[in-house]
Amino acid sequence: MSLTSINARVEQWRQSTLRVRRRGRHLWRRLALFAAVLGPGLITSNVDNDAGGISTYSLAGARFGYLLLWSIIPMGIALYVSEEMCARMAVVTGKGLSDLIREEFGFRPTFFVMVTGFLVDLGNVVAEFAGVAAAMEIFGVSRYISVPIAGLAVWMLVLRGTSRQVEKVFLALCTFYLTYVFSAILAKPDWFEATRHTVIPTVQFNAGYLLMLTALVGTTIAPWQFFYLQAGFVEKRVSPRHYAQARADVIAGSVSCMLIVFFIIVCTAATLYTSGVRDITGAADAARALMPLAGPWAGMLFALGLLNASLFAASILPLSTAHVICEGLGFEAGIDRKFKEAPIFYWLYTILIVVGAGLILIPGAPLWRILVLSQVVNGIWLPIVLIFMIRLVNRRGLMGNQVNSPVFNVIAWITSLTMIALTMVLIYFGLFHPAAAPGTGL
Repeated sequence: MSLTSINARVEQWRQSTLRVRRRGRHLWRRLALFAAVLGPGLITSNVDNDAGGISTYSLAGARFGYLLLWSIIPMGIALYVSEEMCARMAVVTGKGLSDLIREEFGFRPTFFVMVTGFLVDLGNVVAEFAGVAAAMEIFGVSRYISVPIAGLAVWMLVLRGTSRQVEKVFLALCTFYLTYVFSAILAKPDWFEATRHTVIPTVQFNAGYLLMLTALVGTTIAPWQFFYLQAGFVEKRVSPRHYAQARADVIAGSVSCMLIVFFIIVCTAATLYTSGVRDITGAADAARALMPLAGPWAGMLFALGLLNASLFAASILPLSTAHVICEGLGFEAGIDRKFKEAPIFYWLYTILIVVGAGLILIPGAPLWRILVLSQVVNGIWLPIVLIFMIRLVNRRGLMGNQVNSPVFNVIAWITSLTMIALTMVLIYFGLFHPAAAPGTGL
């Protein structure tokens, strides 16, 4: 081999090595950029699997088996589309959803959104502390001990932490949802049947089925999440050139959320429904019932997941509500601000936690009714907020070339109209055929 050919091969090897190194550096830069943006989408989607959500998914599996698994696919698509619209509005306008509603539609619609959001979210906060109480009672701890400690812990987390510190805690809590994956595996379900019902819809036209379907959609696509997600991207100052990373964050959150929903329904369907244990009143009952059917580890993991989800959402839901009201009224808001800089924001957060936790300590409080009904009310409020979002994201004066595509508009409008139709059907059954909803417990 000549010296010239040897030098050519060495040069070829050197150029190849340089290309590999450049690609490696480029990949690391992209991963670092994604890690910097990661947070709002993943956190928001997973908080949807809160105490009320887990109770609703458990009821769906226990009372209908695998029949409602088909709803996961359309709900996942609708979840991604709705959250992506908020992420896009955040990076393009640099403003929260309440800010945009006030600026584009005026104070009256904003005031309506704020009042409705406060009342609905208060019910949701109560549901989260109900989840804390129920989960800790499984471990033998009284609600009169666990709920005050939980309330103080989530209050101190937000009051004393920075937005970056709080976000890291929230991201760490997301990993605890894997307990439901292990619970489902320990339950030894019929995976073929579960897959079949996921891809082939089975629809029933009765009030019990439709109520549960409305609750599923209401807890998976909750109105509060739009405000929190958009505020999260605004607070992180994500710019339009980082929109691709923001969208990837939303995709990761939507997919992980739907997978957890799948495993919770599969777990309870494979054990409670199959064994005829269908008269449960929430996730805590499901955890207790799982122990003799799927083993103590399955039940304990299920209960641990409920506790984690409840604490997680009890931190974020009041935070979202405080953001909504302060943005709508023009008050300062944000975790990075001190109490004296944003007193209204922190007082709202404090009031929601105190009232939400305090109601759980009332003897005889109907906790399970609060858990499920809070999700149904979410489903009723959802189309109202979605309509505001669709109108905002399609305004060229606001969004420029980043308005919705026709496909996104179709999915968003179908979601809104479906929720309106389900609500009307439920009202009809409730007024004229109340006996048609046996077993719902409502």
